[in-house]
Amino acid sequence: IVDELIAKGVSAENIIYLDLDRREYRKVTDDDQLERLIEEKSKGIEGIKYLFIDEVQNVRNFELVLNGFRMEEEYSIFITGSNSYLLSGELSTKLTGRYVEFEIFTLNFEEYQNMKKFFGKPINTNPLQELNSFILEGGFPRAVQFDDLEDKRSYTLGVIKEIFEKDIRRRLKIRDRDAFEIVRNFIINNYGSLISINGIVDNLKKHGNSISKATVSRYIQALLDAKIIYECTKFDMKSKKMIKGEKKYYLSDLSFYYALNTDNQFNYGPSLENIVYLYTKSHNYSVSVGRIGKLECDFILRDSKLNYSYIQVSYTIALSKDTEDREYRPLEKIKDNYPKYVATTDYILKKRNGIEHINIIEFMTENKLF
Repeated sequence: IVDELIAKGVSAENIIYLDLDRREYRKVTDDDQLERLIEEKSKGIEGIKYLFIDEVQNVRNFELVLNGFRMEEEYSIFITGSNSYLLSGELSTKLTGRYVEFEIFTLNFEEYQNMKKFFGKPINTNPLQELNSFILEGGFPRAVQFDDLEDKRSYTLGVIKEIFEKDIRRRLKIRDRDAFEIVRNFIINNYGSLISINGIVDNLKKHGNSISKATVSRYIQALLDAKIIYECTKFDMKSKKMIKGEKKYYLSDLSFYYALNTDNQFNYGPSLENIVYLYTKSHNYSVSVGRIGKLECDFILRDSKLNYSYIQVSYTIALSKDTEDREYRPLEKIKDNYPKYVATTDYILKKRNGIEHINIIEFMTENKLF
């Protein structure tokens, strides 16, 4: 954003950047101190001031200061900070007037490759092998800089720890860290599977972990607020209603799974689903799991204009006619005229009954829309 402003002719002098995690600003912890800091940095600047504040949640009552400066109409204000605070819905009740919220995702497959190019890292000429690397390593930009896979995973574990300390434990006052990690690990290890709160409680109990339904729900909400996971609800195509109970959870980055598990075994089903889910979310689609009678459609997408599209995700349908039929069957049951896709890694594509067969690697690399 700063680069765009400068490219449009905004003077660098009119851009104020405050990273409240920096040592020089660590003592800025309340609204009065923040107000004095902004006034000090604004001295002598004529015209509109573009104020960028990173880690704004470090300051108590920061919203009081921002509301005051915004009302002066001399400031355009941009803030970033803790996921669970800024995205939990509390912020909207505290910031008055107009504001726009941007959700930042980790790198998608195309961005991952571009970041590797930027850092001079080799890119595998085999797209499938490159996709495998993306699945194992995830999309955190800093992780791309490390050469060793263990270093990448250590970095991801550090991210998980920081999210817990900054976004979850302090905010929710979680005292039983072990119980929280049991629930967290269960959700992460079962990403892409239909699960219910009752099912989680029962499963944990079978393995000697007695955690109440209310506590499990609270911990899952904490993971959602911190953007470690996303919730994908189930939608019944016949009744056109959301189905209560079972849901799927997808990871905000696949590296969370591999950092918390010692194996490098690929399970392409949920991995590809997770990649497609994040791709669609980052392109502003509303995403649900579809139920068509006894069949399931991996994703029902809805865009901002209320147009729908339907996606089945599979690593390949080239090896078995049964697999091909299984992936096409739910889409063939949907009788409307919205676009339908079978997304695979196959390069020989088989369009069938008006249903598009796409290579998901090429589709994402070309940044296409469904």
